[in-house]
Amino acid sequence: MEMDSPLARLDADICACRACPRLVEWRELVASERKKAHREEQYWGKPVPGFGDPDATVMVLGLAPAAHGANRTGRVFTGDRSGDWLFRALHRAGLANQPTSSYVDDGLRLHHSWVAAAVRCAPPANKPTPDERNRCLPFLRREMAALPQLRVILALGKFAYDVIAPELDIRPRPTFGHGVEAAGSLPDGRVVSVVCSYHPSQQNTFTGKLTEAMLDAVVTRASLLSLSSDQ
Repeated sequence: MEMDSPLARLDADICACRACPRLVEWRELVASERKKAHREEQYWGKPVPGFGDPDATVMVLGLAPAAHGANRTGRVFTGDRSGDWLFRALHRAGLANQPTSSYVDDGLRLHHSWVAAAVRCAPPANKPTPDERNRCLPFLRREMAALPQLRVILALGKFAYDVIAPELDIRPRPTFGHGVEAAGSLPDGRVVSVVCSYHPSQQNTFTGKLTEAMLDAVVTRASLLSLSSDQ
């Protein structure tokens, strides 16, 4: 990524953000106290920008950084169980060079894909407030504008879907469900499809609400849609 590119400037602005007092206090408290298993590690403790291929055709959009995942490692979906599921699926679909995402310099590279979260700071109980969500929206808008090849968004969970649907002016808006698809457009006129998935949180994976086969199916579908929209 070029140092003065729109994505690089966005990364810097995200990392410097202190707009939400509750989130700032929580992310820094977690980073200070640390989890027992990671007691000797230096936590990131700041907002987490998206990452991936600047020529991405597919964006994977989650909820927010995990307290002891991305809030620890500094890279979204990295160092937690949700990320384990996600990156295995991206690797099987040819969108990642390896199936693991453990830490920032682990060699992971994404192909034609970009991973981000709707809210950039770890929230208490994993529940951002509406105001916190709205303060983060300008970052997402800039991110989508800075990905010129973006054609498909894979929304992981209802929260991500509820954030992205108004941004794309999806009308009528289908009810969220695993495998649900919709289409809308960005302000620059680009048509963007949305594919919905249950979030690969332990709440869903441990109960069998989301299986690896189900996640593979929506990741593959998002990839195929992004290819067809280029033709």
